[in-house]
Formats: sequence, structure tokens, C-alpha cells
Amino acid sequence: MNTDCRDCRAGLDHCHGTIIRHWLHRSECTEPDCASPELLPHAFVIDCDAVGCGCAEDSVALAV
Repeated sequence: MNTDCRDCRAGLDHCHGTIIRHWLHRSECTEPDCASPELLPHAFVIDCDAVGCGCAEDSVALAV
């Protein structure tokens, strides 16, 4: 628990890590003890290409 964190002080379930959203795979968290990144609230979310993941390159672009 972090006493500087408002959610920690309030006793809310949350994670201090960053969610990495993959195009083709399950989302993951930068915190090793985060078991369910899809369910716990996270303050920061990034796309996987920001960290050098290539799964977005494997996806097919669709016309809208």
C-alpha cells in the first residue's frame, strides 16, 4: 500500500502499473503481481507498439 496514493488510502482495488494493450493478444501489466489487468483499474494505458511490440504489424488493416 502506498500512503501517497488516493486509491490506496480509500481502500480501492487498483494497480500502480501500466496496461499494455496488444492488438492480437491479451493485455498485460508492467507490475509482475497484477493478475488481472483487464479487471483492475489502471491510471496509465499504452498501445503495445509504444514499447516495440510487433503484433500490430501482423494485423490486417481494414477499410472503414
